[in-house]
Amino acid sequence: MAEAARTPAEIEARIARRRRDLAATLDEIAVRVHPRTIVGDAKARAAETVDRTAGRAFTAVGRGVEGVRGTFVSPEGAPRLERLVPVALLAVAVTGLLVLSSRRRRD
Repeated sequence: MAEAARTPAEIEARIARRRRDLAATLDEIAVRVHPRTIVGDAKARAAETVDRTAGRAFTAVGRGVEGVRGTFVSPEGAPRLERLVPVALLAVAVTGLLVLSSRRRRD
């Protein structure tokens, strides 16, 4: 009965308001399905994924570096010679073997 009590002006105003709401909804849908919007959203998601992955990799590398540093440097910051010397000798030996091997291949 409330519908019958409305005046024609109220009904017209309600119809106009519904048309405006529908037009706004259609405009929003058009923006969401526009190819530029879809591509932009995909780019943003990809960039977010890359940033997240790079952040995780950076953190993992940082932990690894700290682990290696902890192996070769004491908490006071002094080098741990008992660990550095064997590694240095091994590196020199491997380098020497590689140099000798490459010389033998040339000859």
